Parts: sequence; structure tokens; C-alpha cells
Amino acid sequence: MTTSDQTFDFLALPDILVTSPSSKDTKTIPIHFVKTAQFEKLASKLSSFHQKQIENAGWTAQDSSFVTLIDENGDTESLYVGYEKSVGIFTICAATEKVKSGEYFLESTNLKPEDLENACIGWLLAHYRFNHFKQKKSEEKLLIIPKKLNTTRIESTARAAYLVRNLINLPPNALGPKTLANCVVTLAENFDAMYRITEDKELLEENLPLIYAVGDGSERRPCLAELAWGNPNHPHITLVGKGVCFDTGGYDIKPSSGMLLMKKDMGGAAMAMATALMIMSAKLPVYLRLLVPCVENSVSGHAYRPSDILTSRSGQTVEIGNTDAEGRLVLADCLTMACEESPDLLIDFATLTGAAHYAVGYDIGAVYSNNEKLGHDIQKLSLQLDDPLWNLPLWQNYKKDILSPIADINNSGAGNPAGSITAALFLQHFVTPETTWVHIDERAWQNAPQPGRSQGGKEMGVRTIFTLIEQRYAKKTVKKK
Repeated sequence: MTTSDQTFDFLALPDILVTSPSSKDTKTIPIHFVKTAQFEKLASKLSSFHQKQIENAGWTAQDSSFVTLIDENGDTESLYVGYEKSVGIFTICAATEKVKSGEYFLESTNLKPEDLENACIGWLLAHYRFNHFKQKKSEEKLLIIPKKLNTTRIESTARAAYLVRNLINLPPNALGPKTLANCVVTLAENFDAMYRITEDKELLEENLPLIYAVGDGSERRPCLAELAWGNPNHPHITLVGKGVCFDTGGYDIKPSSGMLLMKKDMGGAAMAMATALMIMSAKLPVYLRLLVPCVENSVSGHAYRPSDILTSRSGQTVEIGNTDAEGRLVLADCLTMACEESPDLLIDFATLTGAAHYAVGYDIGAVYSNNEKLGHDIQKLSLQLDDPLWNLPLWQNYKKDILSPIADINNSGAGNPAGSITAALFLQHFVTPETTWVHIDERAWQNAPQPGRSQGGKEMGVRTIFTLIEQRYAKKTVKKK
């Protein structure tokens, strides 16, 4: 990949899950999962030779810990992984990353199917490496999986994570607005979904002026990618993802240190696409709509300026208090567009503010909703799934900080340290009161590697939102009113 826009196989998974050994003579290594509370019972059944190895390793089956046992020839004989209550998708990751190459299989006698599926997902996540620009590839370890598992869940969950990580990790010279839009097209084609790309001046013709204004400063022209899938008589779910492929800050330019990670500013688009992938893979009985505004926020003679007043799709005027608050502008037109179809549930994903990072740190995404119970339900569900989101308030008293004396609203809440809240209030301004809406403000970046979570692009909230939609609508086939 060079500086020109082009696509690549961002959906590919490594071929490391198999249903049988590569040959009859291959030595396969069992993976045993041991509940922490049952460690003593397990240890008492092992040979003194293996008990000594466990003692030397100091292994007591703590959650996500592991020990590799060898035979008398020094060859790997078995792998033991500890867990506390259930096997999560990250439980096996540390072991996967550390064990030697070989062919392993899951000893499944004491595990539920969901535990086994989570182990398979973790095996895939632990193998993720962004090596598209490297000649030397990472070694792979095969996992022989039981034939009766739900491979759709395994593959779609892992593929969603790979999608997010791949797209965020791509350098900005390889992922421009058109490339990102083409990725939506590829996703649509994989699931026989309908799609549409609205480009450049067509955005003005289709009354999407804020998307056009933000992207007009770049030679790589702005566009809106749309996907539609499912039965229109089913509940309508609309996902919106911020697709700012690189953010200089515009005329309110970022310092060099603040620009280093701005290739991740399309992380919201990647999250929305990944959630759509999981919904379509599971064939949920919903009508899905995906909106991805694809732009680059650049500095040029065509770029919008601080103090400009722009008219949005809704007709509301926006005073530009800061050109580095561009994400909320492109989302505003999309939220207006989404509400025109009266969706049953509207969710947007965005790397919207640094303030969210300061509020909840780098592990957690901030979630807002105009339905207070829904916001709390999402937080609770996310903690159960080890996909943490934290519900923050749409504190209406702060809306005064984004009002303008010369326009309907200002895109900057300058002076209010609760920048994530004021940004969410700006978005709410473009959501109709009767629409159930969720906004997720997330960092989308893993600062330091953890098991199953390599440094770089990070999926946040995808599994939570998919599970929320699955629980709400999986069995509902009632026609939308």
C-alpha cells in the first residue's frame, strides 16, 4: 500500500481453527481448563512429576493464568488454564501467546459450549498481528475444535475485532475516505446487503452540507457510505460511525504530539461496521441501516474556518467555535438523516473527544442515552462481557455552553471541562425526542499490549451493542409500526 487509496482484505482471519489434526501421526496437545476453586482436587490427581512442575511454576489456577506441563523427554504434554467462574474470551489469550507452535485441542468434558466458543474466540484474538507491512509473519498455532460448536458466533466475533483493528491500524496514506467507503461496500457485498456511496458535490445535492464542509479541505474527497440489510418489516436499527480518516484539527491545528494517533479517528466507523457484521452474521430479525460519513479534516484554502456559520441538514445553523470539533458535525447530518426514517434504535460510535479519555481512562468507553434505563442497562451488560462502557449523564444545564448568540448552536463547548458531555449534548440537538438514541464516545486504541489485545486499534462496545440488540430483538418479528 502506498499513498493512493486502495482496499485490502480487512475481514480475513488466520486459518488456525481446524476440526482434525493435520495428519494421523501429529502429536496433539490437550488444553485443560481448571476452575480456581477446584485446583487442589486437580493437583491431587496428577503424577508427582507433574505436581512438582506446578509447584515450581507457582500455578494455582488463578483466572487466565496457565502452566505448561512437559513429559519426561522435555516435550510439551499438556496445557492447563485457570478460570474463576466462566471462560471468557480473554481467558486463554495469555497462554495462546506464550505456548510453542503445535496442534492443540480443547478438553471439553467440564465446559459449557459457550465456554468452549469463548476459548476459540480468544485463540483467534491472541493471534492478531498487524503485519500487512512486514515481510516476516508471525508463527501460528493450530487449535482443533469440537465439531458441534457455534462457529458462526466464533468467527463473527473474531472477525469483528479483526475488522476494527485492521482498519484503525492502517496508516492514513493507505486509508482515505474513498477506501473506507469501499470497505463498507465490501461488507455489504459479503452479506448481499444494499449499499450506496454519495461523493463530493453529491453531498450538497443530497443535503449533507456538514459532511461536505468538513471534508472539503482535503484533496481526498468526502463521501457518505450507506448500507441496508434485512426485512423492512422488522424492527429498524440504525448504526452511525464517525469516519474521519485523519484529523489534523483543521485551522485549529493539533500539535504534532496530538496528531500522532489521528489515524484512529475513524474508529467509530470501524465499530459501527463491526457491529453490523455481527448482526448480519447472526441473521438477526432486524432491518439494519449503517451510515458512515468518510472525511479527512485537513488545512487548505478550501477548509472551513473558525467563526464560519454552516447550515446543517436539519436546517439548524452551527457556528464553528473550533475546527477540531469536526466529528460532531459529520455525525449531526447523519443523525438527522437517521431520524427521518424513525428507527426503533439509533446508535452512534465515535472517537469524539479527548475529554472522554480523561473522564473514564483508556480501558472504558463513555456511553450516553436519552433513555436513562437503557444507558444503565448497557453499562451493566458491558461489564458482564468484559467490554466496559460507563454511563455518563446528558446534563442539560451544560447545553448553555454550546449555545451561540449568532447561530442555533456552537460546535465547541469551550470553557466547560466536561467536553464529552457537551459533545454528546451537541449530537442530541440533532436527534428527535421520540427516537431512542445511544452515543458511544471511545478512545479506540490499546496503549500497551495485553493478552488478546495487541497494541494499536481496539474494539470497544461492539460485543456489548450486538448482544443488546440480540437480546432485545432476536425473537421479535413484529412488524414495525
